[in-house]
Amino acid sequence: MKNEYAFIAILEYAKDGINISFPDLQGCFSCADAGDTDGALKSAREALGLHLFAMEQDGEKIPKPRPLNEIALGKNRVPAVIEVFMPSVRAAVKTAFVKKTLSLPAWLAALADEKKVNCSKVFQDALKAFLGAEEPKVATA
Repeated sequence: MKNEYAFIAILEYAKDGINISFPDLQGCFSCADAGDTDGALKSAREALGLHLFAMEQDGEKIPKPRPLNEIALGKNRVPAVIEVFMPSVRAAVKTAFVKKTLSLPAWLAALADEKKVNCSKVFQDALKAFLGAEEPKVATA
């Protein structure tokens, strides 16, 4: 696994928005509002990072990007080099929160509300203690 990647994204400008594709990464797409090139670049970076993370997790080979002169551009299509730093992407994905539904007796939920208890925090702390688990250390360099 590499820590840094750079791929060519194609920003296709249309009246209703900006479509973003990566010619070397089948299935990696994104979009942005019309006229929002900064938003398109940010969206492209996020899409690229998540797509590459999924490829890593699935054990897929990440292709070598083609040079710009080998990518065909049509009308209203502009290339952009999108760089992504994977340790940041990996850390964000691994520490992302997921929603879990749990049930409490009504009286206990009411008491927790009355005492302004953050049930999510209490549940996290209790589950970590029960499992003897610590937050994962994710390399950022």
